[in-house]
Amino acid sequence: MKSNFRILCIALLTIAGLIGSSLPVHADDHHDRCERRIHQAEDNLRNAIAKHGEDSSQARKRRAQLDEARRDCPDVEHHDDHDHDHDHDQH
Repeated sequence: MKSNFRILCIALLTIAGLIGSSLPVHADDHHDRCERRIHQAEDNLRNAIAKHGEDSSQARKRRAQLDEARRDCPDVEHHDDHDHDHDHDQH
């Protein structure tokens, strides 16, 4: 009976260790995806401004996408986007 109890304890500790070790990886993956999404949105905004102009509908759409990415990922630091900040100052 003691050996069954010992096996059960080892199994439970192993399962708990596996579950516990996978949680930080999931959080890191979420952070990385958010960071990539924000950087992509920043690149898209810069490209839209360069191609269509700062006040174009394309640039406004890309600013909205960047705002959404930043709202969805509040734990990700982002570089100040001067064109983006400038646009908000005008409105």
